Amino acid sequence: MAEDDIHSPLARVPVPSPDDDPGGEVVDQEASLVPIHIITNASELPVEFLEPSPQSQLAFPNAIYLVDVIEGGKVLMEACKPALESSYVTKVIHDCKRDSEALYFQFGIKLNNVMDTQIAYSIIEEQEGRARSPDDYISFVGLLADPRYCGVSYLEKEEVRVLLRQDPKFWTYRPLSDLMIHAAADDVRFLLYVYHKMIEKLNTLSLWHVTIRGALYCRCFCISDRDFADWPALPPIPDDVLLDGEAPEEEILSVLDVPRGKMGRVIGKKGASILSIKESCNAEILIGGSKGPPDKVFLIGPVKQVRKAAAMIRGRMLDI
Repeated sequence: MAEDDIHSPLARVPVPSPDDDPGGEVVDQEASLVPIHIITNASELPVEFLEPSPQSQLAFPNAIYLVDVIEGGKVLMEACKPALESSYVTKVIHDCKRDSEALYFQFGIKLNNVMDTQIAYSIIEEQEGRARSPDDYISFVGLLADPRYCGVSYLEKEEVRVLLRQDPKFWTYRPLSDLMIHAAADDVRFLLYVYHKMIEKLNTLSLWHVTIRGALYCRCFCISDRDFADWPALPPIPDDVLLDGEAPEEEILSVLDVPRGKMGRVIGKKGASILSIKESCNAEILIGGSKGPPDKVFLIGPVKQVRKAAAMIRGRMLDI
């Protein structure tokens, strides 16, 4: 451990190995103890992160880097931009939509090449024949608790949620408290382990679905006049990916504008209308809700299913 690391907060990071039991749980006490670096200046980041290339290896099992945007500001985020937009570097995130939205509107960063563990969980469930209800998205706490991926309890997450509800400015206060540092580290320290567990399970077709939906989810709430023309190209369907002997259908993101006063009709009483549409179509249907954008519906999935869902939603908006 370097001299600077002696004074850094510490966290345990599990690193998967070929000898791991595929269904085994993480024993936190046996994980590697590594320093947590609070980054306020780009010079504190590894060179491989600042200058990504096809040879870059950006999984850092020997440290956790927490980028403090409050202290480092736009200059620091501009230094992070190449890695976050790089097609060479896989970013492992749980539910990337709002993170991508914040990066895009606050810093002009187009998050790219994401492995979204929430998406991957759902696709693995489908791949293994387990049915999922339309709104059954695994939470990060639930994912970590699943013994197939981690099998650890993350009760501290609820403590932070309570504090955040009490004070929405919780994450803006400086200096960072021990609770804040360890809560931020806990949000990332298991992701590399979970990523490897998921990669072991995903077949070629499922891996493509994870990749394309990750790209579409990154775009989801990032609405602009350019209609995503300035974003990286979507990953193509690989030549060796087949579904029932044929190439799978292209997947797309479609954004529907909902006229003022019509969103209630789309959603229905207690969500009955939108749930009925979700159950009828093999497409993800997302609504911005209180976090916005409040006047749009986002559809993600195979072209035919997205068009079917769009037609049903437009029907709900018609005057009766």
